[in-house]
Amino acid sequence: MKTIYLVRHAKSSWGDLTQPDFDRPLNERGQKNAPEMARRLLDKQIQIDAFVTSTAKRALQTASHFIKTYDRNVEQLQLRDELYHAPPSVYREVISGLPDSISSVAIFGHNPGITEFVNSLTSTRIDNMPTCGIFAVQMDSNRWSDFPLTRKTFLFFDAPKLG
Repeated sequence: MKTIYLVRHAKSSWGDLTQPDFDRPLNERGQKNAPEMARRLLDKQIQIDAFVTSTAKRALQTASHFIKTYDRNVEQLQLRDELYHAPPSVYREVISGLPDSISSVAIFGHNPGITEFVNSLTSTRIDNMPTCGIFAVQMDSNRWSDFPLTRKTFLFFDAPKLG
């Protein structure tokens, strides 16, 4: 069994409208919510072996809060340019290519692709993946390469406003 925690980046800043979308940082609420959501996972005694993130600033900052909360080195973040505004097919590709030595992974991405992707996994649907929302599934295989075809089971959904 392998477990995937899909995380939309935390709330980002729109303070500088001339700033490119890729470079937008987290705002104050995002800086607060990201470590809070990571702590919620730790409080549930959830282990995460790998942290994979879009290289966009807001996703990278969110993932950094999570990995620090897990008392791991930020250099262990796996940076994936292709996760920036990725469609569901890219999420499937990234997951399918993970090494089998990893049992659980947190993947940090963006809407609308992350909402489309989580809605393709199980019968559980959400209208919109909120900022810093976490959608967790387990797959019925021990090989990541089986991801596209194996059955997935919904585990839980959490978001800052649910706490």
